[in-house]
Amino acid sequence: MGAKIVIVGAGIIGLYTAFILTRRNGGKGDHITVLAQHFPGDQSINYTSPWAGGNFSIISGDDPKSLLMDKLSFQNLTDIFNEFGDNPAAGLARLPTTELWAEKPPSDRKVNSLKEYVPDLHIMTPEELPSHACFGLQYTTFNFFSPKFIGFLKDYLSDHGVTFVRRELAHIDEAFTYDPSTEAVFNATGIGARNLPGVADEKVYPTRGQIVVVRAPQIQQNATYWSPSENTYIIPRPHSGGLVVLGGYLQKNNWNGDTLNYESVSILERTRRLLPDLLKPGTFEIIRDVAGLRPSREGGVRIEREDRADGKILIHNYGAGGTGYQAGYGMALTAVNLLYKTSKL
Repeated sequence: MGAKIVIVGAGIIGLYTAFILTRRNGGKGDHITVLAQHFPGDQSINYTSPWAGGNFSIISGDDPKSLLMDKLSFQNLTDIFNEFGDNPAAGLARLPTTELWAEKPPSDRKVNSLKEYVPDLHIMTPEELPSHACFGLQYTTFNFFSPKFIGFLKDYLSDHGVTFVRRELAHIDEAFTYDPSTEAVFNATGIGARNLPGVADEKVYPTRGQIVVVRAPQIQQNATYWSPSENTYIIPRPHSGGLVVLGGYLQKNNWNGDTLNYESVSILERTRRLLPDLLKPGTFEIIRDVAGLRPSREGGVRIEREDRADGKILIHNYGAGGTGYQAGYGMALTAVNLLYKTSKL
C-alpha cells in the first residue's frame, strides 16, 4: 500500500487524479480516499461534471499552461479510449468535429500546438468554409457521455480499492484529520475553492452555461461556431440512446442556476443554423434544459503544492472552467507529478 492520500472533490478532476494515482500504484487504490459533497449520480448546480457537453475542443486558451494541459490530456486520452472505448458503460467515442470562427480565428500558437498531437487536424480551405465563417478546423475528437463516464470512473476506482466518503468539509484541514495517517491531500474542489475555508480563492468564479439536451440519433458529429457574441455547439453523447447536447453560453461571474426559456429558444435557433440538414423540425425530441456553473479562475488553473510545517503536503488543482474533460487529465497528471517530484511518498 502507498502513502495515505485524500482527494477532496469527485468531479472529473478529482476522479482523473484518483485514476492516475491508482495506475501509478500498480492498479491498487486502497491508499486513496475521495471525500466529496457530491458524487456521480448527484445533481447540483455546484457539481459541474455531469452537465458538461464533454468533448475535446478549442475552448481553452493559448497560454503555455493551457496548451500543455491540452496536449498531455489528448495524448493520455488516446490510451484511455483505446482501453475503455469499446465498453458502452464508459460512454466514450471518437467522432468527427468541425469548429468554425466568425471573425477572429485561433492564434497561430494555438493551431501550431494542435498540429503537434492531433494526427488528422485539417485547416479548412476558403472553398470549404461556409459564408459565415472566416476560419475552420476539422479533426477527430474525443466525446464523453459525461454522467456515464464519471460513474464508470468511480466504479472502476472502487473496484481497485479507492474509498469514497460523502462529506462536506468545513475547512480544507479536515481532509488531513479525517485519517490522521494521511500524508497528502489533493484539493480538487472546483467552484467550491472560492468559499472553502483554508483555500478561499477569490480568483475563482463561475462561467454560467445553459444547454438543451435533445434526442437526435442521426447526429454523429460535433459542430462548434465561435463568434464575438455567441458560442454555439452540438455535442453527441456516446452510448446514450441518441442524446445530443446543444449549446450554449459562456457567462462570466453569473451565479444563476435557473434555466431561461429565451436562452433555450436561442440555442435551438443557432444550432439549427449550424447543422440545418440534421436538426430539421420533427427530427429531434427535446429532453430537458440544463444550466451549469463552470469552475473558472482568473489567471487560469491553479496547480500548486504547499509543503506544510508538519511534513504533510497539500496540492491544489482547480480552475479548469469549461475544459475539465479535455484538459483535466493533464492537470491531474501535473498535480500527481508535483507530489512525487520531491517527496518521499
